[in-house]
Amino acid sequence: MRILLVEDEPELARWLAKTLARHAGIVVDWADDGALADRRLATESFDAVVLDLGLPGLDGHGVISRMRERDDRTPVLVLTARDSLAERVGTLHEGADDFLPKPFMVEELQARLMALVRRARGKEHPRLACGPLHFDPATQRFTVGAESLSLSPREHAVLRALIQKSGEPLSKQHILDRVFADEADVNLEAVEVYIHRLRKKLAGKGVHILTLRGLGYCLEADSP
Repeated sequence: MRILLVEDEPELARWLAKTLARHAGIVVDWADDGALADRRLATESFDAVVLDLGLPGLDGHGVISRMRERDDRTPVLVLTARDSLAERVGTLHEGADDFLPKPFMVEELQARLMALVRRARGKEHPRLACGPLHFDPATQRFTVGAESLSLSPREHAVLRALIQKSGEPLSKQHILDRVFADEADVNLEAVEVYIHRLRKKLAGKGVHILTLRGLGYCLEADSP
């Protein structure tokens, strides 16, 4: 999962980015200005936005308004110290999807983000299962039936990106941006290596990674 964190407190932003990456494998892009966030949202794709309201350049209300005006349906979780009932209700009416007051527990933030993304992608296809392969966000484990799948951290990260969009192609660049954004030693060729390793580990387990020429890779269940 790749999210945009819009927060003007550097220490909080850096801590939150590291914590979400370490515990949930979430790639966090950071913008400390509402106008900058608006420009990035207009040109880049994110799975969710975590948004403070009191921002320089353009406040959080303005960011939400511009997103919805251009029919950007990316889920928005408002994270702010403003916790009045009027603020919560007004922000939700403006187009926010959830509201979490500061201070907060990062476990709750992670759970709310996962729920928002699942709802945005449709209840009928929660993107955390593909055939017999299942991913449990709480334990961060992949299982096939009762068997736990043994993966290296990078293999785990690539497979997590694939299962979140199972049935849809992901380009190598998309995987690189969402999984290895902060790792300078990983390039497009390295993505191919991890895909190859994953194919070997998934062989005979009822699920496979398909190459769609010109589009990327797609995680699919084997045909019955």
